[in-house]
Amino acid sequence: MKLIPRIVVGALGALMGVAAVSSAFAQTSRAYDQNTPKTRAEVKADLVEWRKAGYDPLDWINYPANAIAAGRIVAQHRAQAQGTQQ
Repeated sequence: MKLIPRIVVGALGALMGVAAVSSAFAQTSRAYDQNTPKTRAEVKADLVEWRKAGYDPLDWINYPANAIAAGRIVAQHRAQAQGTQQ
């Protein structure tokens, strides 16, 4: 009798996991609009994208230069992504 509730809970957990992953991918596929409010997940994804582009938030000595350079790279990537989606 204890096995059946464990199977049901495991199946529900797996279903919720699949739903969470699919919704995360669905959110990243929409077009970028800087005027709409961002969710926490979108802000975290932006930080990851900026860090991949070379921005280091702990590098305060080169702060303006590395932020500007990373911003340009991120803008180029987004422009290329928008161009391929249309």
